[in-house]
Amino acid sequence: METVRAYLERKHWELRLLNDGLRNPLDLASPRSVDDVVRSKFQITAALRAEHELHEWKATETAWSHTADPASGPFEFSYDYQRADLTVRGPSFYELDGGCTSTAIYTASGMAAISAVLLASARIVAKADILVLPGCYGETLELIRSFMPDLRIEPLPLPLGDALARVSSPRILLLDSCSVAGAIEAVLRCDGSGLDLLIFDTTCFAGRSGRIRRVVGWARRHGIALVLVRSHNKLDSLGAEYGRLGSAVFVRGHERPLRAGDAEWSRLAFETRNAVRLLGGAALPAHFPPFAGSAAYWALTKRRVAAILRNGRSSARYFAAEIPALSAQLRFAHGLYVTLRGRRALDEAAARQAAEDMSCELRREGFPIRHAGSFGFDFAATEWFHDATTDQYSVRVAVPDLPTEVWDDLTASIARWWWGHQRQAVDRPEGGRVDQSTARQYSSRGFS
Repeated sequence: METVRAYLERKHWELRLLNDGLRNPLDLASPRSVDDVVRSKFQITAALRAEHELHEWKATETAWSHTADPASGPFEFSYDYQRADLTVRGPSFYELDGGCTSTAIYTASGMAAISAVLLASARIVAKADILVLPGCYGETLELIRSFMPDLRIEPLPLPLGDALARVSSPRILLLDSCSVAGAIEAVLRCDGSGLDLLIFDTTCFAGRSGRIRRVVGWARRHGIALVLVRSHNKLDSLGAEYGRLGSAVFVRGHERPLRAGDAEWSRLAFETRNAVRLLGGAALPAHFPPFAGSAAYWALTKRRVAAILRNGRSSARYFAAEIPALSAQLRFAHGLYVTLRGRRALDEAAARQAAEDMSCELRREGFPIRHAGSFGFDFAATEWFHDATTDQYSVRVAVPDLPTEVWDDLTASIARWWWGHQRQAVDRPEGGRVDQSTARQYSSRGFS
């Protein structure tokens, strides 16, 4: 359990790390509340971006000045017209063991990264099966269905059995950090030698997560070509949402020898870079967090992600005990958010409005919660959520980095608010009858 005092001390160190990146640091007072933390963090990162633009005024899109030497903290850049050949020198957002080599291609967002990788794969294989686990990111599936007809989506049921066995057509496994709990572990227990390519979206795992290392090790043992795709505007900027940045990291050094008819996946990095160029999806140097990469950065990132995971487990247990009938998915692989369902089926508009109403009302009560479409913040963030597996809508509650006592109180208030605003639908479902057993269940828990 982390006290409010210990939390504010830790947040002061985060703010100092950000502030030290300024050439002219702000006069920084110790935060006295969560709102102080959030406000100061976004003010400092705004100052960092502004200072970058003022200092790097020669580093324009057209690279007109040969005296420009663009950089952002530990990251150094070289590029020509519109960053089509962007080269980045700087720290990795991952911790890969010494037996691997890697090439990183940075993009303007996580979706830009995975779009380029998937489009590039079509240059290597004419047709392929792309295997997906329950809970895969909905927009990735929408992208494949809408623009990549030669990639046939094959949903994988759990348990997997022999679902990864070799077949006649090329097979790509799309492993997603937002899958349901247990899905990734189920893959790691299988023989993966029948796979041709593994695309691992690591966005919801910390860059130095043990699960990323286990997946990399599994791919190595089975000789599978591997690319890690990621949005860095989540867990990699200390909750400050510094800038839109994504990457595709091609891990090499373990691929099995080519067999007759095998695709040349060694070309994937080249084809991906070409796709980024043609799509205009290259990263902006100004979006690289200048405070990343140091020992202090990694230590603070580790502590804040650990706090989010602890809070996530706590809220999942609470909702499962107190509002089980209104809990949608509480056990994602990443543990960063939970989802709540309506008594009657929600559509996107209804879920969005519920997220907005709940955030506004609880915020007026003094809780650190906002309607925001992301996660990893120092405040709880609510938004509508679409489950691509079930085609159902719910409200997502993204778990924040907050002191234990504050988050426990907010969790109870979210449950009480959600039950109160679903009560009419529970008590008087279609047809007008009162569902007495459900009403008694919640009344006994103090939500009457």
